[in-house]
Amino acid sequence: MDKLSSRKEEILEAAVYVFAYKGYFKATTADVAKHAKISQPYVYNFYKSKEELLLAALDRAMDRIVTAFSNITGDSATIEAAMITSYEGLMNTHKEEILLQVQALAIREPAVQDLMQQGLCRIKDYALHKFREAGIQDCEQRAADFMARGMLCNVALALDSKELTPRGIAEKKNGA
Repeated sequence: MDKLSSRKEEILEAAVYVFAYKGYFKATTADVAKHAKISQPYVYNFYKSKEELLLAALDRAMDRIVTAFSNITGDSATIEAAMITSYEGLMNTHKEEILLQVQALAIREPAVQDLMQQGLCRIKDYALHKFREAGIQDCEQRAADFMARGMLCNVALALDSKELTPRGIAEKKNGA
């Protein structure tokens, strides 16, 4: 990675962190620059606006999920559990990206809504593809359920509530 690509990546990482914890509307490009240890005008060498920076961060987060799922193989008995485990790993290693996605669902800007719709549809379609490939019966419903559980996990992460995760609900039901 060349120096400019590296710097662009550092700015993107800083934006994810700042937007996730400060909120998109309260965060400024000055906050992002400070976190990246650069000057504010330098941010604009790579991103024309704060919204463009948000869109790049969200797009990368969606790409990361699809990439993680692309490395998973299994049959109808194991594929879904493997995808859940993979997503849980992302929730641990890229928590800020998940928090950013949760916030983005409430941002009413058309470009943000379009990107979120496209990204979530891409993830759903990829899950559906994996489920079909594994021979899962009623794969359309299973993919929809998988996405719904993933969204619940995102909310649980945002609220720091393990009780709301599918595993937490199952543990409570089983008396653990």
